[in-house]
Amino acid sequence: MNIRKAETRDIPRLGDLLLQVCRVHHRGRPDLFRAGGRKYTDEELAALLADPSRPILVAEDEAGTVQGYAFCVVQPHRGETAMEDFTSLYLDDLCVDEACRGKHVGGALYRAVLDLARSLGCYNVTLNVWSCNPEAMGFYEKCGLQVQKIGMETIL
Repeated sequence: MNIRKAETRDIPRLGDLLLQVCRVHHRGRPDLFRAGGRKYTDEELAALLADPSRPILVAEDEAGTVQGYAFCVVQPHRGETAMEDFTSLYLDDLCVDEACRGKHVGGALYRAVLDLARSLGCYNVTLNVWSCNPEAMGFYEKCGLQVQKIGMETIL
């Protein structure tokens, strides 16, 4: 398995994987997520790929097939009155193709995200996970992540 920065040629495969993620979220929260939706259009993906503050990593097999991705956002926190100055790497989205699960692709991607964060001088890596996705929650816990804050809602 090879982990590298995503390139324009990866956009179709990234789109396929984004559909898989939306399906998981739609099953858990059909009130919020559309069936067949995607978080990013091809045009938005192209813009993300050109933005150095939004690195995207992909894991590919020996044949060059992308098996998963990690969308990241560099978040500098400076000059805030209540918080220290620091930089976070926000893991916006991590997906492993349904057909590749259990092959340690997700763990390899997450370790690459940690390496990227360290290379950028980040203090921490943060992410959000939907409570309707217990598989993802379990994966992140196995990776050593701990709860930082909890979002709550009331549906009206």
